[in-house]
Amino acid sequence: MASKKQLKKDINNSVGALIEEIYVWELLNPKGDFKKSEKLIDEAIALFDELIMKIHDHTEEIPAKKYFNVIVEELNTKTASISDKVSKLK
Repeated sequence: MASKKQLKKDINNSVGALIEEIYVWELLNPKGDFKKSEKLIDEAIALFDELIMKIHDHTEEIPAKKYFNVIVEELNTKTASISDKVSKLK
């Protein structure tokens, strides 16, 4: 990880791409269940907020590199999970 600033940008880009993926699904499926897709958008936004708060909550008790690597892993895992849910939408 290069810096907090870069990590925040990575989180923003990943979550933004995920939300864009959901919007594309909505455009391609006008008769789809938008309640489910909107719930996924809310989940993505909550993930963004949660991860940004974790960055700001870092204390010096835990080494920064280890702490931020955990955040990156969580970002990757949760965005993959939401993306899987998008692919299962009907």
